[in-house]
Amino acid sequence: MSSTAQRAAHTERATVRLGTLTVGAGPAVVIGGPGADARWISLRDHRGGVSAHGAEESVARAQGAGPVLVEPSCEGDLPLIAERADGTVVGAAWMRDSGLVRATAGLGLPMLLQRDPSATLEEWLEVAGHCAAEGNEGIVLCEGGRGPLGVAAPDLALMLTARERSGRPVLAGLGTDPVLAAAAIAAGADGLLLDPSASDRDALAAHEAVKIVGALIRRESPDSVPAAREAIDRVDAALAVLLERRAELAGTIQRLKPVGGFAGRDPDRERRLVAEMARRAPVLGETRLAPIMNAVIEAGLHLAEERRAAPRDRR
Repeated sequence: MSSTAQRAAHTERATVRLGTLTVGAGPAVVIGGPGADARWISLRDHRGGVSAHGAEESVARAQGAGPVLVEPSCEGDLPLIAERADGTVVGAAWMRDSGLVRATAGLGLPMLLQRDPSATLEEWLEVAGHCAAEGNEGIVLCEGGRGPLGVAAPDLALMLTARERSGRPVLAGLGTDPVLAAAAIAAGADGLLLDPSASDRDALAAHEAVKIVGALIRRESPDSVPAAREAIDRVDAALAVLLERRAELAGTIQRLKPVGGFAGRDPDRERRLVAEMARRAPVLGETRLAPIMNAVIEAGLHLAEERRAAPRDRR
C-alpha cells in the first residue's frame, strides 16, 4: 500500500468511541476533572498497596454518567477493567512496559496512549502500532510533555504531527493547569485530558476553551436535532464572547470620536464592513448580513450612550 493510501486508510478510522462519546470528529472533548465528558482514574496511584477490593471500590466510585477510563497498575487489574470500564489509560510512566501495554491492548477496549516525555515521536507511534497489532484500533494519543517542576507542558507541534502521521485522534494532557487549553484546541487537539484532581475553576476554563475555540475552528456535521442544537449552543457561546468584545471596542471608538453616538455613524464604513463580512460568509451575503450588523452596531451605540449617561444619573 502506498504512503498516500495508508494515510487515507488511517483517516477513515480516525474516530474512537468511548462508550457514548466520539473522539476525533465533531466537538472536542474534555476527559477528567469536574463536568468532564468522560472520567478517568488511575490505579497506579496505589501501586503495590491496593487490594483487589480497593481497586474495585475505586472503579465503582468513578462510574456514573458518562464513560469511565481506568489506568491499571498491573496485569492483575485487567479483568476488573474489562468488566467495569469503557476504556483504558496507558500512562506516560509505563508507555515502554511492552508486556503490560500489549496485555491492556488485548482487552479490546479503547485506549488512551500517553507519550513518555522522554520518548520520540517514532517510539510513541511504534507503541501505538504494537497495540494495533493486538487487534486494537481504538487508540487515542495523548501528548502531555513535562515542563519545569514536572508541570504538564504538551508539545503542540509534536501532537499535531502525531495526528497527521497516524490519523489517530489526539488529546493534549494539561494536568491541572488549563492555561494551554485554547492553544491546544487551536493547534488541532481533538480534546483535553485533565487530571482527575483538577479544580472546578480550572475545569471550567478548559471547557470554555473547548467550546469557544472549538466552535470557531472545528467543523461539525450533526446527524440529529439534539446534536445540531448542541452545536448551535457552542457557536452561540463563541458569538456571545465576540459580540461583547465588539461592543467594548465600539465603546472605545465612541469615546475617541469627535462626534459620537448615532450622529457620528459612518455609513460608508458600515457598507464596507458588511461587504467584508459577506466575503467570509458568502452563503449569507450582504443582503442578509446588513440588517444583522445594523442591529449589532445599534446595540453597541445604545450601550455606549447608557454608559455615558450613567455618571450624570448618579449625581
